[in-house]
Amino acid sequence: MKKLKYLLFIAQAFLIGSLAAQPYKPSPGIDVKVNALLAKMTLDEKIGQLTLYTTDWGSTGPTIREGYKNDIRSGACGNLFNSHTVGFVRELQRIAVEETRLKIPLLFGFDVIHGYKTIFPIPLGEAASWDLEAIELSSRIAATEAAAAGLNWTYAPMVDICRDPRWGRVMEGAGEDTWLGCRIAEARVRGIQGKKLGSTDAMLACVKHYAAYGAATAGRDYNTVDMSERFFREYYLPPYKAAVDAGATTIMTSFNEYDGVPATGNKYLLTNILRNEWGFKGFVVTDYTSMNEMVNHGVIADEKEAGELSLNAGVDMDMQGAIYQRFLKQSLKEGKVTQKQIDEAARRVLRQKFELGLFEDPYKFCNEERQKAQLLSPEHRQAAREVSRKSIVLLKNDKNALPLQRSQKIALIGPLADNKSELIGNWNGAGNADDCITVAEGLKGWNVTQVKGCEMEGADKSGFDAALAAARNADVVVVTVGEKAMMSGEAASRTDIALPGVQEELVLELCKTGKPVVVILMNGRPLVIPQIAQNATAILETWWLGTETGNAIADVLSGAYNPSGKLPMTFPRTVGQVPIFYNERNTGRPYNPESKWTSRYIDEVNAPLYPFGYGLSYATFMYGQPVANVSYTAADTGKKHPKSPVTVQVAVTNTGKVAGEEVVQLYVRDLIGSVTRPLRELKGFQKVMLQPGESKTLTFTLKPEDLRFFRRDMSFGSEPGEYDIMVGGNSQDVKTVRVRLEK
Repeated sequence: MKKLKYLLFIAQAFLIGSLAAQPYKPSPGIDVKVNALLAKMTLDEKIGQLTLYTTDWGSTGPTIREGYKNDIRSGACGNLFNSHTVGFVRELQRIAVEETRLKIPLLFGFDVIHGYKTIFPIPLGEAASWDLEAIELSSRIAATEAAAAGLNWTYAPMVDICRDPRWGRVMEGAGEDTWLGCRIAEARVRGIQGKKLGSTDAMLACVKHYAAYGAATAGRDYNTVDMSERFFREYYLPPYKAAVDAGATTIMTSFNEYDGVPATGNKYLLTNILRNEWGFKGFVVTDYTSMNEMVNHGVIADEKEAGELSLNAGVDMDMQGAIYQRFLKQSLKEGKVTQKQIDEAARRVLRQKFELGLFEDPYKFCNEERQKAQLLSPEHRQAAREVSRKSIVLLKNDKNALPLQRSQKIALIGPLADNKSELIGNWNGAGNADDCITVAEGLKGWNVTQVKGCEMEGADKSGFDAALAAARNADVVVVTVGEKAMMSGEAASRTDIALPGVQEELVLELCKTGKPVVVILMNGRPLVIPQIAQNATAILETWWLGTETGNAIADVLSGAYNPSGKLPMTFPRTVGQVPIFYNERNTGRPYNPESKWTSRYIDEVNAPLYPFGYGLSYATFMYGQPVANVSYTAADTGKKHPKSPVTVQVAVTNTGKVAGEEVVQLYVRDLIGSVTRPLRELKGFQKVMLQPGESKTLTFTLKPEDLRFFRRDMSFGSEPGEYDIMVGGNSQDVKTVRVRLEK
């Protein structure tokens, strides 16, 4: 009965998400209501709708500064974040709608990044599932729980493309690939916003960080960004557009600059592209004090000018900086901004409050019974377990060391074997580490001897002897190592992305015992682990999996679930290769290991440790030769779709002894373009389950837009010529068919 209930829950979640895949347009009659309200508002009240403050929840529990309460009463603050749980939200909303002149309800925002109370894998981990339905389900459940706790707005999804694992916030996104990033952005928006805005299980999505935040120079958070417009539009911009097209209602500006102008004051980004090109109808909010920080960028003299630059660029709401509240009236008097701009910004914010139904029922997200029923429900925990095990990537499995048998004597070693505090990862919403299942708990009932061995940081090796003794007395060693949760995320960039402390040394010492060593990695970014890759018997990349960590890992270790994850980001051999990514362009002197005078290192090969798209299974898969059918020409304007697409067929066979799921990936290379083109680009994938000996022929459809790019004259379209179409289980191991597209 529980299994049936869970399956019905999943089916409902997928149906809800699939109905919301269209750009946001104001509901009929909304603007009439908004305009009527605007006509009654004072200038101060309008500016209040453009102001967003935080509560003090993070440091002192569910409290708010008395001054902020007075701002709510006066209409000077129309929105709050870090305010959650029904009782706290209800009291703050009561002040807004019962103690103010116009009774305008508050928006309540929160960073619900990978779960509210039931914590799912970090977004980079979920991206490794290559399972869009699972990702949408995760976002759907997160929104359901958060909305049940009084929230109606989340600062997610983060859709920044990143090719540098030193950047800590890579854990929040989908990795390095634009095409995959677009599909995941769409899935997350659908999951967050649900069937219809205004439903009590739906929230406003906020796409961040607009734009190109993930390209921070040197992988250092908050740093500058510098790239060509062609590169920006082709690789970094599309996921934001995909999220907008999927219906996202709000956008958050990024901390970085683009083309010399900070994003929060960048009219080209916020008006020319977002509003005029894309037709975005929602509202734009800054990141935390990013308006104030433009003074440090050196493009304006003071905070008053920062507010003027921001409003003129297209920013509607000021997060925590209080610049609009302090200076906008004066800027209006001086003619630096217009009344029309203020009215339009307030209109965009009020529109979303009407869309959510807050004017009809300001307490609709404040139901104690719903909160109690939804948070950490059995169905949500089961879903978290399913998504978590889909996110695990098998990187190595020599001599079929995995799966394990329950009868084996297992030495469970490492600082994360029975650790709860780190399992929910960074950006963990309202998650509680005590609700997590550890690896040791997941293996309860197995023949396990547990020894810590070492801490996650520091040089103490005093636990090595006990760990080695346990290993010698075991049939197999399972060692859990990784980063601390706060080693990735915001303001958590690292120059050394190896395992911290003496963890790697512990693993290598265990390998010297001659016993099979299974390494479980828990981390928020790709790590540099060449020695572990060489010496360990098996490696599982498990990321930070959240609430159901131990159960999900136990499912994979036992073979109850056959791992199917694939890397959404390249693993370098050394940090000296960074930034490293699969879809690089060729040079005039392509890599040749036999020649010094080519694009290469003198002390390391160019190839990564593990490429994008890589991941093993307990099954093995054989790919046939792909066959292409070309039935359209490539010469197009980018405005009209030719009637018939290119189709590619490939047979995939499970040559192993167990059933397995394979992510079949399709890549394209334009051999000769008017500008240089990548060596390969992901343009599609399918997940297929195959029984032992079973073969299926998969068909891929390449649409005209899949071959378009920004040509030499910056027009967007495809070109005639030869293309290599590659199909395989990762970005390196592929089979190729060449096609010619005529004019």
